[in-house]
Amino acid sequence: MSLAGKAVVITGSTRGIGRAIAEACAQRGARVFVSSRSPEAVQATVAELSEQSAKVAGIACDVSEAGQVQALRDSALAEFGRIDAWVNNAGISEGYRPLDELAYEELQEIVAINLLGHMYGARAILPHFREHGGILMNMAGRGYRGEATPHTAAYTATKAAIASLTRSLAAESQDSQAIVVGFVPGMVATDFYTDIKTSPRLHKTADNWRYALDAFGVPVDEAGRGAAEVLALDPPKNGKIYSMLGGMRTARGVAKVVYYRASGKMTSGG
Repeated sequence: MSLAGKAVVITGSTRGIGRAIAEACAQRGARVFVSSRSPEAVQATVAELSEQSAKVAGIACDVSEAGQVQALRDSALAEFGRIDAWVNNAGISEGYRPLDELAYEELQEIVAINLLGHMYGARAILPHFREHGGILMNMAGRGYRGEATPHTAAYTATKAAIASLTRSLAAESQDSQAIVVGFVPGMVATDFYTDIKTSPRLHKTADNWRYALDAFGVPVDEAGRGAAEVLALDPPKNGKIYSMLGGMRTARGVAKVVYYRASGKMTSGG
């Protein structure tokens, strides 16, 4: 599956899943425009990917600021002359904590980055895609089906909203050249999980994340390749939420969780 010559913009792409998506797209011949809140991280990523013969550029962008997202679009268009795909990847987690332990500022931040950031990205790029063609990929994740996810309620509420946003934008774009899809990378062993903030009230279950990652974890490079493969489809299915979970991966994961619970390694209670 080739992305040769395509121009791909990825938010939050100097580390973790976003960086893996950037690398995978570049390996398939895409021209990649990276971004993150840190100018230094952007410069380092551009330099490192350029050493791999990738055609890459980027600017700093805080997706919670609409003006910066618009500047990201304009800079990518100025650099590459076109945008063929836009990946709304930037996101944060406020940890494994009950909602009442999150400060109001933390709640505002997670909604501003995870949800408004996706809306700002869609608002900036969809008019261009509807006229010229292109793929908008929104990053869904745990909770996107609307299931209960105790102690990560704020994070997963944004993911459920992103899934709804994706389907709604796809319906709005069905008579145009724009395609809107979602992507669920699964549990990926990045600092998103390994450095997770855990409430003291949940000390009995603090290690459960480690076992869950072992059961269901997706290697970060595999998640990046999965997203690039969706972008390379000709075309992706408008409105579909593509997921790295399912099939044998899920079956093996469930079996491991059953074992960990039976052996007492994974515990219940707070």
